[in-house]
Amino acid sequence: MLIRYFIIALSTLVVSCGGGGGSSATGGGASTSPVVEDPVSTPSKITQFSFLKANNPSLSSDIVLTLDENSITGRVEAGIDVDSLVATVVHEGGEITVAGASQTDGVTSNDFTHPVSYKLTSPSGVETTYSVDITQFTGLPIIFLTTNNNDPIGREDYVEGRISVDGWRDYPSLDEMDMKIRGRGNSTWHLHPKKPYQMKLDDKKEFLGMPNNKKWLFLAEYSDKSLLRNTIVFEMGYISSLDWTPASTFSEVFLNGEYNGIYNITQKVEEDSTRVDLGDDGYLLEIDNIDRIDADDVYITTDQFEIINIKEPDLAWNDAKYAYIDNLITQFELNLFSGDFADPVNGYAKFIDIDSFIDWFLINEIVKNQDSMSFSSIYLNVIPGEKIKMGPLWDFDLGFGNVDYSDATYTEGFWVRWNPWIERLLQDPAFADKVRTRFAYFKDNEDYILDKIDQYAEKLKWSQKENNDKWELFGEYVWPNPVYFDTHAEEVAHLKSWYQARMDWLETALNGL
Repeated sequence: MLIRYFIIALSTLVVSCGGGGGSSATGGGASTSPVVEDPVSTPSKITQFSFLKANNPSLSSDIVLTLDENSITGRVEAGIDVDSLVATVVHEGGEITVAGASQTDGVTSNDFTHPVSYKLTSPSGVETTYSVDITQFTGLPIIFLTTNNNDPIGREDYVEGRISVDGWRDYPSLDEMDMKIRGRGNSTWHLHPKKPYQMKLDDKKEFLGMPNNKKWLFLAEYSDKSLLRNTIVFEMGYISSLDWTPASTFSEVFLNGEYNGIYNITQKVEEDSTRVDLGDDGYLLEIDNIDRIDADDVYITTDQFEIINIKEPDLAWNDAKYAYIDNLITQFELNLFSGDFADPVNGYAKFIDIDSFIDWFLINEIVKNQDSMSFSSIYLNVIPGEKIKMGPLWDFDLGFGNVDYSDATYTEGFWVRWNPWIERLLQDPAFADKVRTRFAYFKDNEDYILDKIDQYAEKLKWSQKENNDKWELFGEYVWPNPVYFDTHAEEVAHLKSWYQARMDWLETALNGL
């Protein structure tokens, strides 16, 4: 062992002595110095990025994010305070900084409300930047509703409670405040386990980016498994000549601490300067059915419709305001069904805003809305001294063929044209010609609507799954689905193909009017 150690030591000494200069220690022949290469400039990599419950007590479990080249993505639960999450990062060496600040693994917290850039500098000085993008729950705003004592919500009377909103990235949040809530709807309330609601705030507030008001509707969209029918028709309304179409926003809803699914939060159809603007003395009317009328409703009756309910303002039977609207609608209908109804001066044109009637008809006919032929959610509005206008648009969960008990299922065949007023108006060649011309506008915007469907479907990519996990809708019959599919993607594809086929049929059929 001693001999071996001596040999190794001697070899080391010789190499050390011979490597310092240009000649050997004895002055012998030239010697070449060893070549020292520069370090290879290679970047380091992040190989795992996570939020561990041990460092983030608000989490219920560890969350490991997904790495895709320089993109790091993941989801956290609803209600997690993402503005102070502590990350654990596994990488191949070097230093990590965020906005120039050095990061201590498992200790430093960051605000992940918006994407955060993590810069990894390798030992050789090469910098690599990763974008860390966190989705809170599904990426939609989250509404937290709590009723006092967890009281159940009924359809007739409001129950009191509290509400708060986490707007996430795209919408304003709302600090907890008082509210009242009750059920709403007819078939949607009685037939489906996921209930629609009307909520009333104590004070007018901007809500999810929509203009200040007290009343807001929560549409459950239970039978519409695409979740998109109402929203897409609203998009048609926004590009129409109608004065006002409700704004709406998708939101997740937690009720008394439990997830209740995605809801379409919309403005209520009512008189207001930011909704149906009727001034000080206007009328909002709805063509309806006697079975749906409340005991205190005031309405008028015509030859063509059993009930035209006066939604706004509150009137007494046979007072002056009642007499005005009763006479106006009666005179319009008598004129419409008279022999000279098509006279451009003395016919129906002196009573109605023709553009609003045409756009209301075409949008409802395009989607072949079940409820727009005879009664239910057929709105019109009047300001004294002005012409009668159709609108606003409302209630389209049974549109786009989503009904199994009528011919509204099919892409072929007229439907809303058999509404008594529309049928008569189309007997005037001038009106029919305007309809054909206006349809060309909606046909030109077909791709625009298809793009909107795709955009909303992408926006709901996480939410539709959570909603289905809650309510188990896909692959199951829900009244009144004529067809149903196993996935949201298939539901959306069916919606698009139905709409395209319908537009193609109407393009030809309207030429025959």
